[in-house]
Amino acid sequence: MNQTYQGSCHCGQIAFEVEGELTGAVDCNCSICQRKGTLMWFVPRAQLRLLTPTENLRSYTFHKHVIRHHFCPTCGMHPFGEGVGPDGAAMAAVNIRCLEGVDIYDIAVHHHNGRAL
Repeated sequence: MNQTYQGSCHCGQIAFEVEGELTGAVDCNCSICQRKGTLMWFVPRAQLRLLTPTENLRSYTFHKHVIRHHFCPTCGMHPFGEGVGPDGAAMAAVNIRCLEGVDIYDIAVHHHNGRAL
């Protein structure tokens, strides 16, 4: 069932809403995800609505520079990233650890070997 979730960085400088059915998350072991500790929920980018100015975001890219890893310059949290899915559609990778009211221990987690890419 689709639901609207509220999310933010720790200090609130980056806030957003995301709509969808949260049935699982991805735990990736690539060089950045392992260090950040994110649990990602992939949704079409149109389902994520930023509630704060884009100027509040800072972004980081690496390797092939196709994913924009967004973070807060104040508290350092990484609430979401943006990229393109295999079908060419704009996607958002939401860090479910930054969503209000979500118990991460109730979410099925798929472990992805990002180091192999």
